[in-house]
Amino acid sequence: MTEPKRISIYTDGACINNPGPGGYGVVLLDGSRRKEMSGGYRRTTNNRMEILAAVVALEALKTRCQVTLYSDSQYLVNAVEKGWAKKWRANGWRRGKDAKALNPDLWERLLALCDRHDVRFRWVRGHAGNPENERCDQLATGAARRPGLPVDTGYEPKPAGR
Repeated sequence: MTEPKRISIYTDGACINNPGPGGYGVVLLDGSRRKEMSGGYRRTTNNRMEILAAVVALEALKTRCQVTLYSDSQYLVNAVEKGWAKKWRANGWRRGKDAKALNPDLWERLLALCDRHDVRFRWVRGHAGNPENERCDQLATGAARRPGLPVDTGYEPKPAGR
């Protein structure tokens, strides 16, 4: 049995206003190989884009990998590393007796991907000069500004007639 590949991933989400047009950016590093990805939606939230960036990055991996995923989102990092997202799922996507957990569609996808890969989430301070985090921010904000962005159906219902 071969050792899983070791991959470093940097992710970021952005939103112009919040909610508003949003985007995500990913830098995937596999040794000397580098892959950048980005995308966006016409109306979404920053937190959705932070989670989606991690989902898109992990979905791009073809085989089981050992991943260190760097994000400037404490929400994302803590929800996985401290087990919050798994608790929300176990409680029927509730954070407590009265509070619904937000973004269950994305958390469900992310948790499944974390089961497929060996993923460690690490927090990096945003806008603090980390070149890969800065590049992800550029990708995410650029994606949020693209014309003709699609609907984030997990956030807003699809318009009638489409």
